[in-house]
Amino acid sequence: MSATDRLKEQIAYLKLWLGILVVTGISIGGWLVSNWDDSTWPLLMGAVVGLFSIAGGCRVLHAKIEEKINQLEDL
Repeated sequence: MSATDRLKEQIAYLKLWLGILVVTGISIGGWLVSNWDDSTWPLLMGAVVGLFSIAGGCRVLHAKIEEKINQLEDL
């Protein structure tokens, strides 16, 4: 497998996980909006912490994808 093909596969794999994190974040955000009044305080705080963790993970994955794209441009 050439270096170009390998980088393209790595980018596709990272994009898959980025998509999974985005969908999970949207789901947690929707749950927070719909259950704001009915849930206990610790459960809400756990969801908020999870949402911020997912946002941080998305940021890290986005940076890795950009890095791989820049490596691909250099080839």
